[in-house]
Amino acid sequence: MQKTVEATQRDFNTIRTGRANASILDKVMVEYYGTPTPLKSLANISTPDATTILIQTYEKSTLNLIEKAISLSDVGMTPNNDGSVIRLNIQPLTTERRKEFVKLAEKYAENNRVAIRNIRRDAIDSIRKQEKAGEISEDESRDLQDQLQKLTDQHIAKINDLLKEKEKDITTV
Repeated sequence: MQKTVEATQRDFNTIRTGRANASILDKVMVEYYGTPTPLKSLANISTPDATTILIQTYEKSTLNLIEKAISLSDVGMTPNNDGSVIRLNIQPLTTERRKEFVKLAEKYAENNRVAIRNIRRDAIDSIRKQEKAGEISEDESRDLQDQLQKLTDQHIAKINDLLKEKEKDITTV
């Protein structure tokens, strides 16, 4: 369940908030010698100011490949290649675009809440099988299920807190 909460945070990091953030590019894959390779493996990504992401490649030959990968990705930014580095200028988000990003964050949160509930369901099934097999008593089974529900509620609350924080980041102008 903790890994699901961490996955939610990683998903949220890929959503633009109107400020430059290198983690926006975490899901960008570059076709490098026929193999999809994460962008951060091929270049140094930095944010010199609040509206610019600077990408310095380790090899000059990958510059055009990286530019193409960013253009084809769903990042929603146009790369500016000056021959040695790639700059991504972060445009201010419109109200409509902010609403789209909030909906995307809600979708990520709901998918991960469902994943946590699926983990709970599988664990409860396992507990019930142990009870039927006589490995644990009915009281132990009930106690374990109660503990599991409390754990599930805690992790879902963490995801909800992350969602509120991300919504605040997105809607802050």
